[in-house]
Amino acid sequence: MWIVMAVGSAFFAGLTSILAKCGIRKTDSDIATAIRTIVVLLFSWIMVFIVGSYKDISQISAKSMIFLVLSGLATGASWICYFKALSLGDVNKVVPIDKSSTILTVLLAIILFHETNHLWIKLICTALLAAGVFLMIEKKESTNGNQEPKRVWLPYAIGSAVFAALTSILAKIGIEGVESNLGTAIRTCVVLIMAWVIVFLKKKQSQLHDLDKKELVFICLSGIATGASWLCYYYAIQNGIVSVVVPIDKLSILVSIAFSAIVFHERLSKKAGVGLALMVIGTLVMAIWAR
Repeated sequence: MWIVMAVGSAFFAGLTSILAKCGIRKTDSDIATAIRTIVVLLFSWIMVFIVGSYKDISQISAKSMIFLVLSGLATGASWICYFKALSLGDVNKVVPIDKSSTILTVLLAIILFHETNHLWIKLICTALLAAGVFLMIEKKESTNGNQEPKRVWLPYAIGSAVFAALTSILAKIGIEGVESNLGTAIRTCVVLIMAWVIVFLKKKQSQLHDLDKKELVFICLSGIATGASWLCYYYAIQNGIVSVVVPIDKLSILVSIAFSAIVFHERLSKKAGVGLALMVIGTLVMAIWAR
């Protein structure tokens, strides 16, 4: 069952990127992140009450709560970096960098959780992922044939990947003994506070009055997709193998790139196509043979 949930997580995560990109063409990325988090929070707490796990809040240990909060902070940092990168760069450039968090997550899972079954397969697949990411972040050529002078989106995309990897590891520790929907809801509370604190610290709250209604719809839809992805993802890492769940989740890159070609007409070069193939092969091999 956790494999199915991991696949569901990948689909909804891929959809999230496209919906979010549609919602931040004019809207500031920090504002969009804060609004999306409200939607995710509502979505996650509705699920908590549906399954009845709200009764277990008082039974959560101090250790679990601390790691859930830390995971929420890492998630907030990852989101802020990710959607800033999306607002500055192409989906098919930003997403592969973000998905490189798999590499760090797998290595940390091996070290911290001793997930050493089929170790060499995992390491070889991780190397394939790294090679694929490298091939996919080639410089973009402009219409006059010149390369883009600066990849201003790149530091944000890298930050997104690092914090996403930390999120998975911290959540795995914090969610032990905690119902996955409840764990997701608690983490989302932390992300919400963090997102709105940043909006007010940067004094961007005045922009809320000028939101484009069409973009607001896409931001809310991306929040719903995120909520669905999270619920599937944290069920999967609670019940499955982190070093397998995370790579499956990262197959969302296929959904993102497919939609980016359809919606934004972003095309992959042959080199980037080879990189994507390496990432998919590494992910599938790890998911099938490294369990």
